[in-house]
Amino acid sequence: MAGAAVLPIAFLLCLALAGGADAAGKAVGFYELKNKKGDFSIKVTNWGAALVSVVVPDCKGNLDDVVLGYDTVAAYVNGSGSFGATVGRVANRIANSRFVLDGKAYRLFRNDGNNSIHGGHRGFGKVIWTVKEYVRDGDSPYITFFYHSFDGEQGFPGDLDVYVTYQLSSPYVLSIRMHATALSKATPVNLANHAYWNLGGHGSGDVLKHELQLLASRYTPLDKSKIPTGQIAAVSGTMYDFLAPKPVGKHMEIVPGGGGGYDINYAVDGEDQYAMRRVARVRDPASGRAMEVWANQPGVQLYTSNWVINEKGKAGKVYQQYGALCLETQAYPDAVNHPEFPSSIVRPGQAYKHDMEIKFSAH
Repeated sequence: MAGAAVLPIAFLLCLALAGGADAAGKAVGFYELKNKKGDFSIKVTNWGAALVSVVVPDCKGNLDDVVLGYDTVAAYVNGSGSFGATVGRVANRIANSRFVLDGKAYRLFRNDGNNSIHGGHRGFGKVIWTVKEYVRDGDSPYITFFYHSFDGEQGFPGDLDVYVTYQLSSPYVLSIRMHATALSKATPVNLANHAYWNLGGHGSGDVLKHELQLLASRYTPLDKSKIPTGQIAAVSGTMYDFLAPKPVGKHMEIVPGGGGGYDINYAVDGEDQYAMRRVARVRDPASGRAMEVWANQPGVQLYTSNWVINEKGKAGKVYQQYGALCLETQAYPDAVNHPEFPSSIVRPGQAYKHDMEIKFSAH
């Protein structure tokens, strides 16, 4: 357990505040990608391989940042919302922070009641990644981050090499590629990008009037601790039905949990669960901005920022409940404990590939 992966959070926070580097010499900072026209750009940080900002035009050509986040690396280190982070080794929840794989029981760090969420208290969104490549100019600028997760980190088995690449392409497409290779033992892997989207602008208020369509006719119901029951139910006739576009807030008052709000996994439609396909479409009627989410994963988590309260964000903005929505393409939550779900197990020498495309438009 040597090197940057085991440095305590307090020490990493000091480094971030100082704009310094970790013990392996990896500088912690922000990196920008911008298209040639200058009207489409993103910023990322190697703290948590996080997406910091996405600037795109509205229907009148006005530019705004449509991702919630922070102005400083220190705020990301200290933040509680996983804003834009690459979460893992296993995103979402694992019941009772344990699983059995190949006859051996593994116990994980509990950070959500009795459950583990987003890889534990120091998952991939709370570590320093190495910048492997950074091409900021040209037709398709990109940046690639690398992280080596050691055997036993947060309780997970086996060494894992992880790469995340952010890339821009024409006309307004953001690609996110999350790839990993198991090196020594079989392990569950479920990486997800945890961006909080508000197409009206990151500090423009709630997203209840955003029109959402999810290409998912089924979802995975939860028990009282937000763990899937194992059932895969039809959305038809329920508050979870977004097959046809409708405002996010249409049924918010009756959605269970925290006084309302969505935090649920959908089973994405399609015969091939790992084919690249359209997952969702969101449009903000006020700005005319829209985005399509494409991915090659079996599930997508809809989360409506239910627990974001008085969070100090970028440019002096204070984020509140329902101030954004997350569309986290993923494996099904707790898949490692549900053999009836699509498998999340990656074995030595196998590659995990999670590809996303987010296509922006305005009209």
